[in-house]
Amino acid sequence: MSRILIIEDEEKISRFVELELSHEGYETGKAADGRSGLDEALRGDYDLVILDIMLPELSGIEVLRRLRKESDVPVILLTARDSVTDKVTGLDMGANDYITKPFAIEELLARIRVILRTAERDPKNASAGDGKEDANPAVLSTPAGIELNTDSHAVTYRGQPVELTNREFILLRILMENRGVAMSRERLLSEAWGYDYYGETNIIDVYVRYIRQKTADEVIKTIRGVGYMID
Repeated sequence: MSRILIIEDEEKISRFVELELSHEGYETGKAADGRSGLDEALRGDYDLVILDIMLPELSGIEVLRRLRKESDVPVILLTARDSVTDKVTGLDMGANDYITKPFAIEELLARIRVILRTAERDPKNASAGDGKEDANPAVLSTPAGIELNTDSHAVTYRGQPVELTNREFILLRILMENRGVAMSRERLLSEAWGYDYYGETNIIDVYVRYIRQKTADEVIKTIRGVGYMID
């Protein structure tokens, strides 16, 4: 039975989610502020955390930042904000998904099921292999001057190192692995997040802009009415 921690300061929302999760067969824990929520997340053996962004004591983003230093437990952010920047910040900090208030409980439950299924088949949770290492690291490159090492996560542009966040790296890798293919925003979201992502597709636009700012505009080509492509 999966255990889920709810970190939410609005008692009505917290209690409602708790009752629905219990009805679905999940064990739950609760915290009403960021500091106690962080302590409980680190102390308890939870399979998933539902984390509100607007919390007393510590903000949800700060809780997530500190949590990610010690734990890879999946996190769904709850936010009343409709700002893409807030959502991108949370995802870059390591959140697995987010949902905007007010939300339908059916949607939250669906996201929980998807994330828990994904966590179960995550190769990080599988046993180690036979100890053999690939002698030839996979290096992807493009005529525009980008080189990406899938083993070391090193990226260079025209010989100069480029510092990308993990999500930026994943998005760039997917585009490079599909050179010459026009990738829709929906497909990029699905492949970058590892499942059918429920968020707004304009988050992809934000990440593409970040990558272009760190490299050059010509690195990723915009395909009008479709999405993006690397030639």
